[in-house]
Amino acid sequence: MSAAPERPTGDLPGPAQWHRVLTLLADVSLFIGTRSLWSQAASRNLFLVAVVSLCYVSILAGGVLALTVRRTRSLARLDLMVLLTALTLTACAWWLNHAGGDEAVLTAQAARELVAGHPVYGQPWPFLFHGPNVALTPTIDGGYDFTYGYPPLAPLLAAPLLWVGGGGAPATAAATVALLTGAVLLWRLLPVPWRSAATMACLGFGFLPGYARSGYPAIPAMVLMVPVVVGWPRTGRGGRLGGPGIARAVCLGAACATQQLPWFVAPFLLAGIYAVRRGELGGRAATAVCARILGIAATTWLLINTYFIVHEPGPWLDGVALPLTQGAVLHGQGLVDVSLYFTHGSDHLDWYGHASALLAAALLALYVLFVRRLGPAATVLPWCAFWVATRSQDGYYLMMTPLWLAAAVTVPLSEFASAWQPRPRWLRGPRRRPALAGAAALLVLPALVSAALAATGRPPLRMDVTAARRATAQSLAGLSLRVTNSGDTALTPHYMLTTSHGMSRYWSLTRGPATIAAHTTATVELRAPSGRFALPPAAAGAQLRLRAFTGDPQTLSTRDLRPAELGPRKPPER
Repeated sequence: MSAAPERPTGDLPGPAQWHRVLTLLADVSLFIGTRSLWSQAASRNLFLVAVVSLCYVSILAGGVLALTVRRTRSLARLDLMVLLTALTLTACAWWLNHAGGDEAVLTAQAARELVAGHPVYGQPWPFLFHGPNVALTPTIDGGYDFTYGYPPLAPLLAAPLLWVGGGGAPATAAATVALLTGAVLLWRLLPVPWRSAATMACLGFGFLPGYARSGYPAIPAMVLMVPVVVGWPRTGRGGRLGGPGIARAVCLGAACATQQLPWFVAPFLLAGIYAVRRGELGGRAATAVCARILGIAATTWLLINTYFIVHEPGPWLDGVALPLTQGAVLHGQGLVDVSLYFTHGSDHLDWYGHASALLAAALLALYVLFVRRLGPAATVLPWCAFWVATRSQDGYYLMMTPLWLAAAVTVPLSEFASAWQPRPRWLRGPRRRPALAGAAALLVLPALVSAALAATGRPPLRMDVTAARRATAQSLAGLSLRVTNSGDTALTPHYMLTTSHGMSRYWSLTRGPATIAAHTTATVELRAPSGRFALPPAAAGAQLRLRAFTGDPQTLSTRDLRPAELGPRKPPER
């Protein structure tokens, strides 16, 4: 008796090996941070212990199935299981850690003031910054930023969630819900074999969920950019936006009304769309397409901001521009580290900001000039300018990385094969390659010169500790300094001590001149913030640095302190 023929499955012969590996990597990425989550839950919420334990089962089963399933459809269903596990773990982590940091408490307070009918912008809220996880942002002129400094959509999203709890909980809930929604949206928009990459980029590794639990408005801004970026060169194809193109433009406007980071990527996307459409349709039609996109995005942005423009126009304008104008102290992992850690400061800190602006403009010009080669990099290039900025923390890069993935999967280089590239006469002909290389070098040269000027500046102040007053054996109450201004300009320094990579609170001046004239020496006495500054244990090996910032001109002077300069570690005599 002959064997019955196998029933056709209607599926592909089997999944590609790279698809298996991608699913497995997404599954493995869920291990990161899960043990600490389980440890927290074990002492606080037994229901979450059970949920996390079941997630462990899901991760283990996913690892086995990723290597053994035989059908492409089965592996696609496994991708969905990995996504659901990631969503569950992210929700559990928020449940246990939803207080948030400074971004969260500011956003939640803005939402409360909005609901109460009070002004949102230009209102200092120093009482928010007393919690242990709420960081202060010192400004270079000796103050702190206590106001809300983002566009208003994030507080609008947090306002319906005020019932969740006090502190920053409404903002962290809004950001986490946005991230979960963005992960599902990106997962759905990507081709089936690539969907686990969305799970990994949005919810794996733990860093984006951590930013969402901190209440960063950049998270919902990134989520709104996801539909904008997926397949973006096809926007306006044939000269028509259609429903998808209109939706992209609306999301672009809404993203720009949530946080300032989308402001930097929008010009690159518009320039790329113009180049692709001009290569397809000609200059006039390409201009019309970009004008419609810009008009819809601007209208959306204005609608979201209208209430604030009408009720508090001046403070609103200052607030949405605040990250660009606040003059926050140096911080980050970029070129500013030269002045922060490798030298003793600089008298040209302003030039870091100039270098960042010039580099952003140069990168946009290079993008237009070489769009056929650089086209897919529109979602990555803008962040390169932040590496030379005054504030160059890595969050500016990594919170936008899902957009990198969306472009890598859905924006192939072939989309730009016929894109328009400006080629004036002097960039054509037999010597076009040297001419193009020279043009590229000239575009970035001003930014490089500005960055070099900032990094090679010298500290204008020399500071010597003449006396140290102890509060306890392990803390300081005050310092006496001899300060010499070697520059040609009178300076008003603001002093702080730091023991780590971050900044600290300013010390108050109790005696001596606030402003030190050029080429003079003065003696000043400082009091520690709240009367006490905790010193690191001697065994910790932490570097104690005395820093002095000035706001006009912007300078930094640093003195590395030795333990001997602070006197013996013994309690003060009574």
